[in-house]
Amino acid sequence: MTKKRFTPPAIKRLQSGMPGKAGIPSQLNPIPDIGGIPVKQLLRDYGSPLFILEENTIRNTYRKAKDAFESRYPAVQFAWSYKTNYLDAVCQIYHQEGSWAEVVSGFEYQKALANGVDGRQIIFNGPDKSPEDLKLAVENHSYIHIDHFDELYSLIKVAESSTNRPRVAIRVNMDTGIFPRWDRFGFNLENGEAMEAVKQIIESGKLDLMGLHTHIGTYIISVNAYRTAAEKMAALALSIERELKHQIRYIDMGGGFASLNTLKGAYHSAADTTPTFDQYAEAITGAITRAGFDPSAMPMLILETGRALIDDAGYLAGTVLAVKRLSDGRKNLVFDFGVNLLFTSFWYDHEIHPVEEQNGFTEDATLFGPLCMNIDQLRDQTRMPLLKQGDQVVVKRVGAYNMTQWMQFITYRPNIILISPEGSAHLIRKAENLESIRSSEETPSHLKK
Repeated sequence: MTKKRFTPPAIKRLQSGMPGKAGIPSQLNPIPDIGGIPVKQLLRDYGSPLFILEENTIRNTYRKAKDAFESRYPAVQFAWSYKTNYLDAVCQIYHQEGSWAEVVSGFEYQKALANGVDGRQIIFNGPDKSPEDLKLAVENHSYIHIDHFDELYSLIKVAESSTNRPRVAIRVNMDTGIFPRWDRFGFNLENGEAMEAVKQIIESGKLDLMGLHTHIGTYIISVNAYRTAAEKMAALALSIERELKHQIRYIDMGGGFASLNTLKGAYHSAADTTPTFDQYAEAITGAITRAGFDPSAMPMLILETGRALIDDAGYLAGTVLAVKRLSDGRKNLVFDFGVNLLFTSFWYDHEIHPVEEQNGFTEDATLFGPLCMNIDQLRDQTRMPLLKQGDQVVVKRVGAYNMTQWMQFITYRPNIILISPEGSAHLIRKAENLESIRSSEETPSHLKK
């Protein structure tokens, strides 16, 4: 007969009266399976910790966002943000759904080409494009979004030795009423820099100015900021048409839509503050539609949202390594995953759920990872079940940025799997090991034994 695990007695406080800022605390529900497969089985088969992506959620979220914009505007094109998650399997899902590629480096550009994306469906953003990067983009007829004057002059030189005319846009930054203002990227609208860049492009006679691009920030929960940005972008496009007799073919509104992760220090949970795709779409498309364009020649609307499209589809499953007490008496849980894998824990209060049903009792706890560094803190304080060593947990909404910003530090980076719509698990990135880490190293002969 197996001896039952001892559970210490506890007094559970009943919640009554008016709720606080986050409502009345509720039971942390378990997540026993993902995509129809038991989490315990996945951890047994692929190891702990483990990143898990759910294909159905990726596709359904994308279709919901696409429908929100296409039902309100005649010409809409999404471009998948590679920096958000550039795993080939993930990118291929978005490309199958009709999304172009949006890249911000030569590495990402080459990755998009390797994924079979037509160069005419690649948008090349970012401030760091080498002459070689620019030449490759011009050869493949990609859209190059110019970030600064030095890049503009470099591109004009590239154009002089190319048989293809570069297809370009400028990135525009502006005051949309939010702080901090993202004015380090692109040309400023209010001080006339953006219009000056446009004039130089047209006067050069070597570049085809196709569009205007803006990206007002990240995790923006104000739809009014997008409305303001769309109004200003449309006004700039119409000014170019009136003053320079040049028609802008597309307006790229970038990304920055918030997901349902709650930011650290937020007064309300993201469930109460994050706009829907319909609300974002209404603000952006409404502003462009009312701007005064010829109805028969409306500019195409491009969107590069990443975080809001994939955060919900990602999970990180792991195991409790230890249960301890800090010097002030606070309970702390140590997991087998840390900030090197869950980089977004620096700015999100991630939801961490048990895999199995618990006894209903909870306790304030500080959550740490396994790294031998004091910064490896996942949550400063949160209510957690009375977990024990060996218990398994699941972190929700980790699909954005964690699999591109993660670090090989102290521990290996783990397997990543994709759950297909049919409920099958597919390994899409292998875990690191000593051999894969050392394969990039070179030891001078005088240091070899």
